[in-house]
Amino acid sequence: MKNRTTVERKSARELIVTRTFDAPARLVFEAWTKPELLKQWWAPKSMGISLLSCDADVRAGGRYRFELGQEGSKRMVFFGRYVEVIPHSRLVWTNDESDEGAVTKVT
Repeated sequence: MKNRTTVERKSARELIVTRTFDAPARLVFEAWTKPELLKQWWAPKSMGISLLSCDADVRAGGRYRFELGQEGSKRMVFFGRYVEVIPHSRLVWTNDESDEGAVTKVT
């Protein structure tokens, strides 16, 4: 099976993007929750960007903060909190992006 992505618009404010990976759930979960693995894939390397900083307290109520960019340049910061963590099964988090901006919930 190939990795597959589907997109469904539920409403003006809700979009469902589903990605199916040809990998065991344990490995996919670890790729999303272990900083050393996130650094390998999370940033768009084709644009010369890397994940420069990755702090993640992966537990319900825990917070994360990712900084992307190039050394010596302005960084893009993503942060939020983990809402639900069920190892190898479910990961729900918020993506805040700025102190004044809207919050996105990712499941």
